[in-house]
Amino acid sequence: MMSLVYVVFPYNVRHSCAGRNLPVRMKHRKLKYLLIFTLPILVWFYFCLPDTLFTKPYSIVLNDKNGKLLGATTASDQQWRFPVADSIPKKFEQCILEFEDAHFYYHPGVNPVSLLKALTQNLKAGKVVRGGSTLSMQVIRLSRQGQPRTYLEKLYECVLALRLELRYSKQEILTLYAAHAPFGGNVVGLEAASWRYFKRPAHLLSWGETAALAVLPNAPSLIFPGKNQKLLNEKRDRLINKLVAEEYLDDIDGDLAKAEPLPGTPQALPQVAPHVLAYFQSRNGNGALVKSTIDGRLQQVTSSVVQGYYHLLRQNQIFNAAALVVETKTGTVRAYVGNTIDAGSSNENAVDIIRSARSSGSTLKPFLYRSMIHSGQLLPGTLLPDIPTYVSGYAPKNFNEQFDGAVYANAALARSLNVPAVRMLQKYGVEIFLEELKAMNFTTINRSSDDYGLTLILGGAEVTLWDLVENYRKIALDVLAFHEDVVDPVSIHLRNDQTDPITPNPDRAGASWLTLEALKVMDRPIEGTDWRSFSSSKSIAWKTGTSFGHKDAWTIGVTPDYVVGVWVGNADGEGRPGLTGASTAAPLMFDIFRKLEGNDWFKAPELDLVSVETCIQSGYKATQLCNDKVLTSTVSKGLETPLCPYH
Repeated sequence: MMSLVYVVFPYNVRHSCAGRNLPVRMKHRKLKYLLIFTLPILVWFYFCLPDTLFTKPYSIVLNDKNGKLLGATTASDQQWRFPVADSIPKKFEQCILEFEDAHFYYHPGVNPVSLLKALTQNLKAGKVVRGGSTLSMQVIRLSRQGQPRTYLEKLYECVLALRLELRYSKQEILTLYAAHAPFGGNVVGLEAASWRYFKRPAHLLSWGETAALAVLPNAPSLIFPGKNQKLLNEKRDRLINKLVAEEYLDDIDGDLAKAEPLPGTPQALPQVAPHVLAYFQSRNGNGALVKSTIDGRLQQVTSSVVQGYYHLLRQNQIFNAAALVVETKTGTVRAYVGNTIDAGSSNENAVDIIRSARSSGSTLKPFLYRSMIHSGQLLPGTLLPDIPTYVSGYAPKNFNEQFDGAVYANAALARSLNVPAVRMLQKYGVEIFLEELKAMNFTTINRSSDDYGLTLILGGAEVTLWDLVENYRKIALDVLAFHEDVVDPVSIHLRNDQTDPITPNPDRAGASWLTLEALKVMDRPIEGTDWRSFSSSKSIAWKTGTSFGHKDAWTIGVTPDYVVGVWVGNADGEGRPGLTGASTAAPLMFDIFRKLEGNDWFKAPELDLVSVETCIQSGYKATQLCNDKVLTSTVSKGLETPLCPYH
């Protein structure tokens, strides 16, 4: 009996214990199998949505400093497809939700009720009459263009839409939809459609206009604007009735919205700064939304001034001109007119002259003058020879082919005399001056001093209008920085996010100010010497330049507020009689300055200047033998200049 109990008891104990542990083991086993089967699905679900939903190229969209559209290009696939915006207008959001997905903010990406209704109606009709897609599913479909319209694909879209909602916010999904929805023809996205059909940004559209655009993506090929107007009108009015029913609009506003005209054929977009647009297009192949520093109003004014002169200049077969307006203190480009505009012309109007290398003419003379003043090799009133000169077979001549015999240094610069400039360069050294120009970042001056020789100062080098304006601005910055009027100056730039630093040289403030003073006294076109008599006249330091053969005419003007650079000529290099900086480029520059605000002049950097007694006749430091003497402002190095050699 005892043995029987012994045998049975352990069995019963073991059996009962195993019975109690069995559910735990089964639970662990079920959990294990569940993980084995579901983990890969979860991993796949997590990675099923591509990192980049849309790989299509975008347009280059150029805005001014206030966000106003200056111009746009088609994308590389010839579609008008603007880059994704940060948000969409509230009107369009309300319209698209009422028309496409009223429960958008309440479903997780898929609306089972809508899908069930669509399936039922499609089965009854024997064909697809309703899609049932949410806006999230439509975003997925737009990103997967070219896929067959099958139930399996629909199921896959549902899965991707659920994953989409986990990655993006509702607002981000709406902006993706608005940017990639088709609006007929080659117009993709709300903002492109708004400009192409109504010539306004989307946030300025009326209720009627917004409603018309909201119904377009539903069937863009069927109701392309300009065709099937009756069907488009019915769809729009039906949407407006919904908006009235939901109290977004009252009855009167609804009636007014339905009375608005429908969009017609696409319209041309603004092209206010075509060469700026082309510049950014060459650097952003896949498209970009560019907020430039351009002042839209000033850009249009400057373009009008340039075009006005173009109509006069072409009578002399001069077909091209360019103008660049830059704020002196900030370096921001406010107007950029790369060339004249003539749609029916074959005179290379598409060439961006501002960035094209052209013969410098006399535009480099102020830099040599400043360097010689700064190094103490010259005083502003030093008498320079203006006589027939021969250097190794090179015989420079003045523009008027005459000689003054002797001329003061500041007057020689103001009058842009060639012979004194060549003799100054010979004394200063071609190689030294060339290295200084390269250090200033004249990007197209890249040959050796032997190649340039003394012609370097008279147009032997090629420069761009961009580089000239930048370096004339640096002269002004030297003076402004001395008075701490400039903080962290940057290179001239076209985008607000460009902040390449440059270093002003306050140590050169005295020489730079004396250079600007010399350039200020030049006689002006039209007013001549009488410009000082007009209270409205601005003090402007300006320099002209004319290349050999009358191929390039330059004028650069500088004030504490703006630097304005102008080039006039023919882009193909053809010279024309009468094409000079003073007669063709200078009037254009002064007309642009008349459109600009500000009438200040540079404050003298007194602490960087000294007074030296000079001989009135020679301009050198006076000796005891000089009868007529005057105090002259110069830099401290000027005290080391030679004594008057004539007395």
